[in-house]
Amino acid sequence: MNRLYLLKEFYLFMRERKKWWLAPIFLVLLLLSFFIILTEGSALMPFIYAVF
Repeated sequence: MNRLYLLKEFYLFMRERKKWWLAPIFLVLLLLSFFIILTEGSALMPFIYAVF
């Protein structure tokens, strides 16, 4: 429940302060962190290193 509350607070902050430019940054960071967690210790590691 805390995670949903945090996302709601972040959305309300962006809406209140008109900081919509933060949304793509947050989304990219979220996707990158999910991708790193998903591929941790897998056979895809050499390909990830090649990309970055």
